[in-house]
Amino acid sequence: MSTWRFILAKHFRSFELPRRFDFEHSAIQVQITPAQGEISVGESKFFLCEVTGEAKDIDWYTPSGEKILQSMQDLSVSRSDEVTSTLTIYHANVDSAGIYKCVARDGEKEAQATVQVKIFQKITFQSAPSPQEFTEGDTADIVCNVVSSPPPTIIWKHKGSKIQASKDVRYKIMANGHLQIRGIKKTDEGMYTCEARVMARGEIDFKTMKVVVNVLPTIRARQFEVNATADIGSSALLACDADGFPDPVVTWTHNGAALEEGDKYSLNEDGSELIIKDVKKVDEGDYTCTATNKAGEKSQEVDLNVFVQPKITYLNNKTASEFDEEVILTCEASGDPTPTISWSSESTIFTEGEQASWTRPDKYESLDRNIVVYSHSRVSSLTLKNVQFTYAGQYLCIASNSIGQDSQSVYLEVRYSPKIQGRVASYTWEKNPANISCEVDAHPEANVVWFKDGAQLPSANTTNVKIYNMPTVSYLEITPESQIDFGNYNCTASNELGSESKEFILIPADVPSAPEIKQVESFSSTAMVEFEEPDSTGGVPLLKYRVEWRFQGKEWTPKEYSVEDGNTKILVTGLKPETTYEVKMSAINGKGEGESSAVSFFKTKPVREPSAPKLEAILAEEGNSLRVTWIKQDDGGLPIIHYLVKYKAKHVPEWKPEIRVPSLSEHTTLNGLAWNTEYEVHVVAENQQGRSDPGVVSIKTAAQPTAVPGSAHGGSGLGTGAIVGILIVVFFLLLVGVDVTCYFLNKCGLLMCIAVNVCGKAGPGAKSKDIEEGKAAFTKDESKEPIVEVRTEEEHSPNQEVKTPSEPNETTPLTEADGKIVKDDNAKSETEVKNATTEVKTVPNEAPQANGNESRA
Repeated sequence: MSTWRFILAKHFRSFELPRRFDFEHSAIQVQITPAQGEISVGESKFFLCEVTGEAKDIDWYTPSGEKILQSMQDLSVSRSDEVTSTLTIYHANVDSAGIYKCVARDGEKEAQATVQVKIFQKITFQSAPSPQEFTEGDTADIVCNVVSSPPPTIIWKHKGSKIQASKDVRYKIMANGHLQIRGIKKTDEGMYTCEARVMARGEIDFKTMKVVVNVLPTIRARQFEVNATADIGSSALLACDADGFPDPVVTWTHNGAALEEGDKYSLNEDGSELIIKDVKKVDEGDYTCTATNKAGEKSQEVDLNVFVQPKITYLNNKTASEFDEEVILTCEASGDPTPTISWSSESTIFTEGEQASWTRPDKYESLDRNIVVYSHSRVSSLTLKNVQFTYAGQYLCIASNSIGQDSQSVYLEVRYSPKIQGRVASYTWEKNPANISCEVDAHPEANVVWFKDGAQLPSANTTNVKIYNMPTVSYLEITPESQIDFGNYNCTASNELGSESKEFILIPADVPSAPEIKQVESFSSTAMVEFEEPDSTGGVPLLKYRVEWRFQGKEWTPKEYSVEDGNTKILVTGLKPETTYEVKMSAINGKGEGESSAVSFFKTKPVREPSAPKLEAILAEEGNSLRVTWIKQDDGGLPIIHYLVKYKAKHVPEWKPEIRVPSLSEHTTLNGLAWNTEYEVHVVAENQQGRSDPGVVSIKTAAQPTAVPGSAHGGSGLGTGAIVGILIVVFFLLLVGVDVTCYFLNKCGLLMCIAVNVCGKAGPGAKSKDIEEGKAAFTKDESKEPIVEVRTEEEHSPNQEVKTPSEPNETTPLTEADGKIVKDDNAKSETEVKNATTEVKTVPNEAPQANGNESRA
């Protein structure tokens, strides 16, 4: 109501009342808003004192009667205008309570108003820790200490539901507000809310705390008995899985001694797995695992049984000779339990007591042989009867029991007489060396001798024969000089067990037979010749094909092509459109060129658009760039003008702008492509007749890398734009520095140009007006004529390519064709500049020159 009176009073101030009421409005009235105040401890609040009428002074007084100055501790007074003043109480405490007075004065007139300030304690939680931990089965006292004025009422909630102690005897709300739970369970765990209420003010506040219920551990062994193998450097794993809350830590003991991490024992993070390293027989026995957490501990025993893995203790290599009656291989092994011994060779397993039929197809002969295996206790023997050279090799003895196995190889050495192999026929021609290979299999190593017509080689008369002996092969190199050197050659290999001979023949090679042209597919300027290979190569490999073509009645145009495996097509180029040609071909080997094939006729097609180029796309190192290369096909009878390249991502309909590539180019690079995207590329060849069908290729870019290349090597974090910007700034500063230097030292440059053209003044130290006019300036040595250097802005470009000697440079005379003419010192300098700003620099020439000579620029 008082607020409305204040508003109405302000609203009617501007209205003039009858004179008889003037004495009523000359009085002063004071009103404080709000009329009373309640402040919580620590809070701040302000009160507004508003005056009706004219007042010179508006003052506030504390409950003790002390006038409040503008700056007092926790109190502040400020006057907004002529009729209002504000009192602010900061961070109220119990001493801030009382009656505050606002007094307004204007001369002898005075009015005042008061406001009572009450200070109260809000709900404050002094102690409500979270989490609070208890052991399952204990009586839990959940702490929640709350203060307020007046004292609060405490309500407890669990998982959002109010706890009613009257309905559950396990719960009890203590006098101090704590919640007591008798025989607390794991299901009682969770979030609890301690809610405090002050009914007098309708105030409410709450705290949520976590209650954790720790559970006594349980422990169980994964295996109550563990078997391990001794003396082989292996490990044994003993494991006990423990449950509880919090997660328990597992410790181990053996014979009453605690086991710790070290050279012998290894434990995982929670101790549930014990690894016993390099198990020995002494490690056998009972092991105890104990799980411990805040709630207590539990133990479990695990038995370790240590066994001995099989080990082969005797196995020796044997030596036999071919055709011996038998050879016996013996294998002995130890282990617990007693091991079983078996034999094998390559993919064959020999069974106990078996009379086996054994075939060795990997050797030179496939013969049936009898094998006998006999075992007793820890010893086993393998008997091989009627020994052959194919028996030589490795045999495997395997000892096995229930816990493992051991295996070792034994080598059977068989001594045998030489066996000769090798390609019987070889081809060559006169003056061309040929090698005849005599491959010898023998043990011990054989001695090899070569014969021709009964005479041992090489002889005193055979300088064209050389012999190269290796451990398993002997090479006879023959360079035929005449037909006498062709024919039969004998290789004889001998060792202490016997000898063997074999005849080899050297045959004269011939030129290849003629290939057969199957068909000719003609185009405007090319033709594809398809052929069948010669029936006979002459005994030696083909090297080349010769293709010859001509206009009818004209001379043949030959061209040779290298032989490619499986390729029976040759492309002939450089033909004229609408012209009839003859074509033939022949084959060439080392002996020479064979006969030509029958002549085939074909006519090239009229001038037309080119054939589609053949494309290949390669992913560049960056991963999102493609290098597209092409091979020109038929040009249609007219030169290729250019190639047109276009590309797009396969999943979008729009093509990127077409790229025009010069006709001599055979590739282009597509940069800045999207990562992990398949692209389609078209390349079209164009001549004056039109465009070809497009050559098409598709390729997918790489997946985007997870790190910026170079960042792993300490590269700067600057982007390309930032680096380019820095280079531009540095380059600009360098140009300015050079220009200033030229201005003060050589009286030239941009600053000099500005000084001359704008200010009409020469730079510092200028000696004559000749410099202003662009004339050559003499040094103190007047006998030396200056050299005038003319540079354009293009010459200062940082990206300028290195010029070749044929291009104009600083020592090349300028001509009228260049658009720049520099005359001698007797005439004014004339410089025509086209599309560039010219800088004129004078440099004294060491050699005197006669007037009238053109200066070199």
